[in-house]
Amino acid sequence: MSINVYAIATPFVIALALGEFVYCVAKRNGYYSFQDSIASVGTAVLNQCVNVAVALLMLPLFTLLGQLAPWKIDVASPWALLGLFLGVDFLFYWFHRFGHRTNIGWAAHSPHHSTEELNYAVALRASVTQRIFSFLFYWPLVVVGFSPEAVLAMVAFHLVLQFIPHTRVIPKLPRWIESWLNTPSHHRVHHARNDLYIDKNYAGFLIIWDKMFGTYADETEECSYGVTSPPNTWDPTVINFQFWGKLVSDAVKTRSGWDRLRLWVMPTGWRPSDLPARESTPWKRDGVEVKFQSTELPNIRGYLVFQMIASMPFMLLVSHHASPLVGWQKLMLSVLFWGMATAWGGMMESKRWGLPLEMARVFAMGGAVTLWLVQAGAPLSWRALTVGWLAVTLVWISVARASSRSPSPVARGVS
Repeated sequence: MSINVYAIATPFVIALALGEFVYCVAKRNGYYSFQDSIASVGTAVLNQCVNVAVALLMLPLFTLLGQLAPWKIDVASPWALLGLFLGVDFLFYWFHRFGHRTNIGWAAHSPHHSTEELNYAVALRASVTQRIFSFLFYWPLVVVGFSPEAVLAMVAFHLVLQFIPHTRVIPKLPRWIESWLNTPSHHRVHHARNDLYIDKNYAGFLIIWDKMFGTYADETEECSYGVTSPPNTWDPTVINFQFWGKLVSDAVKTRSGWDRLRLWVMPTGWRPSDLPARESTPWKRDGVEVKFQSTELPNIRGYLVFQMIASMPFMLLVSHHASPLVGWQKLMLSVLFWGMATAWGGMMESKRWGLPLEMARVFAMGGAVTLWLVQAGAPLSWRALTVGWLAVTLVWISVARASSRSPSPVARGVS
């Protein structure tokens, strides 16, 4: 891609998220949960590693399809640029609706809805499999004449814009704005699991698509956020592949070959006729919402905040176009990021393997990145940053291991 929108937008996204976080802390409104936020950021790092890779994989396919275009549309024209934006927004509506209304779509999209909060940390939590499906919906724009680079850049820009409505801080706006724009109020409805709100407000930028196609709902009662069968874990593998696992299990268990094939594109929640209806994980106790929390390892919050901040420059080594790393190194670093997010989840649930996995991840990432940066002739500041991060991390882990010899408590759900 000629323009790396994700890299350009990163400072804006971080500033907006930090601003909301500081405001919520000052107001003490409870809109941020520490554990949920750490899990969301860990998942976001994984997703950003995938975003650029998928875009690069889609570029050759879009280029091939572009050869079928009867003419070329020059996006230097403001009208052409507006047309491309509206085209992306319209196709996003149908991609988003597909993600909620079909089994395979929900498997790819549900990780974004798995959190029981709504804030700008949540906006960053996205599925590692969803991006593949989203790009497959935008090919008509290439066929009608827009360049693949322009389409991919606009898709990225459109995705960044959708970060803004993920907030409870902004109240309902004046009616003349709410009537056409996908506002925070409309998107709160979309993220809610209230019966009144399920499968509503799929819009990306313009809410008019929902009003045109019968999927609009106004925010009239307080929202309860999340999915009706919450994963009840901070493990990124479970969060990303929970519903995929259910579909694969159904495909294996059913005796009907036809049901095994159509299972994937049937309405969300549909199961083969020879299997019982799927049971939901309770998210209410005596009619009251119960959010998942867990007993974490002692004194880890400061460490996890430090690691969360430190992960950002390492993420750029994978996602930024100017990264000194080559393809296989970016792939290996992405695998280490998966270990990082998994270790964070384990530490927040007091899993016995959480701290050892984090130690292994730190040694592997610190050693590999330092070696790769030296081999690539990266600036000394980058190498010094890596060594400094590794030294601080190892000191903390040594202290933590010395103070955590007692048996670890078991993670639990509490109200």
